[in-house]
Amino acid sequence: MAAVSPAPEGVAAHAPAASETGRNRPRIRLALRVGAGIAILLATALVVGFGPFLRGIAAISPLSVLAALALAVIATAAAAWRWRVVATGYGLTLSRRAAFTAYYRSQFLNAVLPAGVLGDVHRAWEHGRDQTRVGDAARAVAVERTLGQLVQIVLTLAILLPLGFGSSLVPLVWCAAVIAVVVAVVAASAALLPGPRRLLRREWALLRPVLTRPAALSAIVLASVLVVTSHVALFVVAALAVGLPVGGGTAAVGLVVLAASAIPLNIGGWGPREAVAGAAFALAGLGASVGVSVSTAFGVLALIGVVPGAVVLLLERRRRS
Repeated sequence: MAAVSPAPEGVAAHAPAASETGRNRPRIRLALRVGAGIAILLATALVVGFGPFLRGIAAISPLSVLAALALAVIATAAAAWRWRVVATGYGLTLSRRAAFTAYYRSQFLNAVLPAGVLGDVHRAWEHGRDQTRVGDAARAVAVERTLGQLVQIVLTLAILLPLGFGSSLVPLVWCAAVIAVVVAVVAASAALLPGPRRLLRREWALLRPVLTRPAALSAIVLASVLVVTSHVALFVVAALAVGLPVGGGTAAVGLVVLAASAIPLNIGGWGPREAVAGAAFALAGLGASVGVSVSTAFGVLALIGVVPGAVVLLLERRRRS
């Protein structure tokens, strides 16, 4: 019988460690993201103090809560419609009621769990398990969220850039112009370089079932505009609750703050949103503390708006048990 040669000593020593590192990598990334969100919040509090945060919470009124719940229904229905359109493009079935309740549940989980995306992961897993196609369901959720954010960015640039460099929001207009130039340069570079071009071809092949249907693309854009409009309206409600006179500039600043909410260094949406709100309001001449108060009120109202998702979660757990 041939002797079995022992594994190299280095491999035996390092293989379990490498495997353990691979398993811990998602936890490390999550910890870093949560830590970054906490650090941003603390840095913002060091600059403006804790008073603006407390004023934002104290500004919540019953009328603003009702407005938050109503606007959340509109935003959730529009987002669920967008998800159904994308899922259908990948050959998945999803009823209106299932999409609406699942989206409410995912928004609540995103708001109360770290990183702000775990609700979407749960939504993709539940839908994929029901369809026995977890991979396609995950792709549909990722595409749905990505297209929604792209529409939000385009809408933000389309509103800010026409304001011109002579408006009172000129710093925000400059920021929007810089972002537009950077996006154009990155897109041009990706189209010219072989590696990114192959990546774009592969992504286009995945998006083709959705983007090649004009009716589906129109529905996605319209639904995304409704979602963004509902969120901006909630930001205006928060500004009114804080006592800020609302003008056209408030909605424009709200678009910038909402864009900051998508930065993946947050705790349920908190962190970059408050820092950017303070900076944006300061640049607009309204004061950083006012911006933090409005952003805080907005965050609390947004959380209240998705509370029905907790009811959905409890009912589903009770039904399964």
